[in-house]
Amino acid sequence: MSTMPEVLDNLSAAPKRFVIGGITAAALAATAAWVAYRANRAERNDPQSGTFMDVDGTRLHYVDRGSGPVIVLLHGNALRLEDFVAAGMIDRLAKHHRVIAFDRPGFGHSDRPRMHLWTPDAQAELLQKALKRLGVSNAVIVGHSWGTLVAIALTLREQTAVRRLVLISGYYFPDARLDVLLAAPAAIPGIGEVLRYTVSAIFARLTLGRAIKAMFHPKPVPTDFLPVLSREMLVRPLQLRADAEDAGFMIPAARALSQRYTEITVPVVIFAGEDDKVVSLDKQARKLHARLDRSELRVIPGEGHMVHYGQLEQVIAAVE
Repeated sequence: MSTMPEVLDNLSAAPKRFVIGGITAAALAATAAWVAYRANRAERNDPQSGTFMDVDGTRLHYVDRGSGPVIVLLHGNALRLEDFVAAGMIDRLAKHHRVIAFDRPGFGHSDRPRMHLWTPDAQAELLQKALKRLGVSNAVIVGHSWGTLVAIALTLREQTAVRRLVLISGYYFPDARLDVLLAAPAAIPGIGEVLRYTVSAIFARLTLGRAIKAMFHPKPVPTDFLPVLSREMLVRPLQLRADAEDAGFMIPAARALSQRYTEITVPVVIFAGEDDKVVSLDKQARKLHARLDRSELRVIPGEGHMVHYGQLEQVIAAVE
């Protein structure tokens, strides 16, 4: 049983706890309001380089340029279709091809409705319907990083005609990932909403530069990379949710898809940077190459995760 002095001490401490709790709540509310304001301003000020399509209640943003044989570009996690703009891929390919690049659900200007679990196969199903609406019946599919999972899932879907698959710096087989554990809380309903407007939003701003340097290592980050992709667009709460959910789906999706790699019958070109610090060359690209009958592995010395910047001409040649 508590003594009288202890009771008095607890009573005197209660106002302090109340004040501290009030200050904390006010700080969180102010941070959330600031984050929401920055996100809305970023979306208003960011030039929408493409057009929009509604597919099964999901608003998709995409670029459709050029004419000729169709090439579909699928970006990686934490990025948006402007990654291919900054790399120069869309301009180069559109000279002789019809190039379609999507903002995957939740990235860039595309929506990510809550009613779906946006696994690679779910995203592939959405994009398959979008391509059908665009009159695409046969295409080369290019995926970078997490986008390689969607590219493979799209290739494996029935009634999808794929001429060739080009995979850049992909994650194909399950292995331990610290980044998945770090990203997971922001994907949890409820608490994730609070985190994405407060702690995760601040953390993303503090670590974005370091994460991008790791992606380009050992090469320097191109000076126009962030201006084209927009720092504020990359750290919006919606995109942070997409980042976290995609990270959470990555390991189980790779495990499921890896059971079906022998079903891929189209030619596959696999690009990998020898100095990639994001995915393991031996555990991913080399292993996939060994699994496929019709694949070509191109390991690029002196390149990291963003091979399509340093070796644009090689990638363009493989796509064409």
